Amino acid sequence: MVSTRDLSLLPDSDQFKSLTQSLAMLDAILADDWEYRYYSFNTSWEKDKAVASMRNGSGDELYAMFMPIGAILKGFAHESAMSPYRVNPPRVWRGVLDTVPPEFTEFLSEPAFSPLDTTFCIWQMQGDTSWQCGNIKYPAEKDPDGSEDLLALFDGKPESYQIWAEEYYNQAINLAAVKQIYKHQPLTGELIAFINSKASIEAVLKEAEIIGYPKSGG
Repeated sequence: MVSTRDLSLLPDSDQFKSLTQSLAMLDAILADDWEYRYYSFNTSWEKDKAVASMRNGSGDELYAMFMPIGAILKGFAHESAMSPYRVNPPRVWRGVLDTVPPEFTEFLSEPAFSPLDTTFCIWQMQGDTSWQCGNIKYPAEKDPDGSEDLLALFDGKPESYQIWAEEYYNQAINLAAVKQIYKHQPLTGELIAFINSKASIEAVLKEAEIIGYPKSGG
């Protein structure tokens, strides 16, 4: 499984960006209320910067930023052994942020991303052949920083999302339609209906604009 201890299954930064857009698009189709979605994506956070996010409603979250220099992701698993709040005063676990390239300093200090709420961080500069993380001495726990749990759906497999979404949304999910979204097939009313027959086509297409997901005819 994907985790900071094994990042080999994580797609490269460009594919990862597409994947996070797909997850956000699927959630936007399945949940008309943003408050009930796990995954979100803003393709125009700032000039040349896009942001993906995940929040599970129980205190865990992650943020990823994509920019011309590369991509960076930070996650927070509030019950993990590496939570900053297990010590007083709270502090991020040694090694997690110590070697992050200075090009990502702005991301790490952005108040909207809750800088202290960090249990793991990974990054990939343009030209890198793999994702990187800090030199960390992990505590003796199964998933010490929560990354195995929070990165589980980033393995790039539509089946992983289908299994998760059927449980979370308590409904059958059309795998063939999920696969089309993973491939960034243009969004159509028919495709939306295959995934959620109750979804508002107009509302979903507006969400696609924010996410930067392709639509039929545009």
